[in-house]
Amino acid sequence: MPELPEVEALAAFLREKAVGKVVTRVDVAAISVLKTFDPPVTALGGLTVTGIARHGKFVDLDCDGVHLVIHLARAGWLRWSDALSPKPPKPGGPLALRVHLNDESGFDLTEAGTRKRLAVYVVRDPADVPGVSRLGVDPLSGEFTVDRLQQILTKAGRAQIKGVLRDQAVIAGIGNAYSDEVLHAAKLSPFQPASALDADGVANLHAVIVDELATALKRAEGLAAKDLKDSKRTNLRVHGRAGETCPVCGDVVREVSFADSSLQYCATCQTGGKILADRRMSKLLK
Repeated sequence: MPELPEVEALAAFLREKAVGKVVTRVDVAAISVLKTFDPPVTALGGLTVTGIARHGKFVDLDCDGVHLVIHLARAGWLRWSDALSPKPPKPGGPLALRVHLNDESGFDLTEAGTRKRLAVYVVRDPADVPGVSRLGVDPLSGEFTVDRLQQILTKAGRAQIKGVLRDQAVIAGIGNAYSDEVLHAAKLSPFQPASALDADGVANLHAVIVDELATALKRAEGLAAKDLKDSKRTNLRVHGRAGETCPVCGDVVREVSFADSSLQYCATCQTGGKILADRRMSKLLK
């Protein structure tokens, strides 16, 4: 799933490629991708792309005051073309929506797999998108201070810190991958109770969050949309690397699996050598 650094880099890419161009037409290949009906998607035709913004993990194309807001979810992506096919797309397959611009460029929104969560909203105000209106503080904004993080963790109480970092209504933009990376860099167990950190621990976690995201964003700057996924995957230390060697201590990277997701961690770096129970495997052994 693209997270804050990739979505911000994608927004920057679209600012360079799309701003100032006119939307000539929007083709919908999968009606399920549209989550709104008023204004209709046809209202975008003839409007100029005047700005691109990011809200958490949402991309917002402002078209003369009508907003095309995109959430790529777990398996969605945006594929840009300088010479987009003029033919209407056929239903079925990974293509969900196609946006044509007046110089024959444009982009496709695609989604792999069978679980379709890619979402597109056409709204007059981005706040009309429920996921946008619920967003918490952006961790790369000036509002994300050490004190603000302390308040967040205190309010979370005994909730596991991994879940707090991933909660978009609390901190906007961090997902499964970067929460693993942040916790590894901060030397914290993903099951650490949020409110158990002392003042020094909170300050360290704040610094790590900002540094990890800012570093990832810097790596992504200037990359074409098609290269952002590979850049993210290549530079992750623990997420998605179960069974590989921790680059910090040399221990094996371990995994805890859940119903529809998993987390990765290093026991030596994060849990004092303790191996966390894998709930899926525990059930199989009973």
